[in-house]
Amino acid sequence: MNGRVLVFGLVALLALAVGFDAWWQLNIGAPVPSALSGLPPTVQGSTGLPVQPRIAQGAEYERCLAMVPGDPAGAYALADAWEATGGGDGATHCNAAAQLALGNTEAGAELLEKLAKGSKAAPLARAFVFGQATQAWLMAGDAARAYGAATMALALAPDDIDLLIDRSIAAATMARYLDAIDDLNLALDRDPRRTDALVFRAAAWRHEGQLALANDDVTRAVAIDPDFPEAMLERGILRQRRGNLDGARTDWQRAIELAPDTATADLAQQNISLLEVGPRLR
Repeated sequence: MNGRVLVFGLVALLALAVGFDAWWQLNIGAPVPSALSGLPPTVQGSTGLPVQPRIAQGAEYERCLAMVPGDPAGAYALADAWEATGGGDGATHCNAAAQLALGNTEAGAELLEKLAKGSKAAPLARAFVFGQATQAWLMAGDAARAYGAATMALALAPDDIDLLIDRSIAAATMARYLDAIDDLNLALDRDPRRTDALVFRAAAWRHEGQLALANDDVTRAVAIDPDFPEAMLERGILRQRRGNLDGARTDWQRAIELAPDTATADLAQQNISLLEVGPRLR
């Protein structure tokens, strides 16, 4: 499996940046396509994210998935009818995609987890669907179920970096920051240049009060990719914590420049606004 980086990874960063208990409030009303970040390319639209291996094949499967972005209700009806006539894994997967597109994240997560458990597909394909279930459970606000799904995925694909990152997100959402760091350590052992994992680990260290370790990680991330907007967001938070308000403002302004009209930019702007209000409150 390949890195999702800034699609599902942004979920993690927002959670880390604003506090895991608050991220779900920020995500209320988020665009539906974000719910489809882990699904096949016909569902994802223009993201271009690779998603092999597939849980199913065939023209009907592709047709059903292709309907999801523009007509999720139609895709759901097609998948439901197809399941009733023996559509198998493909019908169930399309049903789950349609449920997510319709905003029924818990129902979609349940379907994905059930599919991954019961499918006779290859282990890597099942691991991928467990990974999708992990993301869907997080979007549904159930970090414990997300953690369980990620653990089942890793039992099938123990070296998958994305799954380790996903499980770290679930752990941190439950304020289990040290468990999150353990998974991120494993991910970075496998690929030391994963800037998303470095930024997530920096934020987890920050939540543990280990600002020096957090700063080391975000410095490494910026050295690898100086235009990584989430690294700018996190470095700004760390600079603000150390009293470097001008540096924090500069980083947040840079995050906005790099990723305008995104949730990252919104958070950076909120932080800048708080900096401006702060002195007047003291």
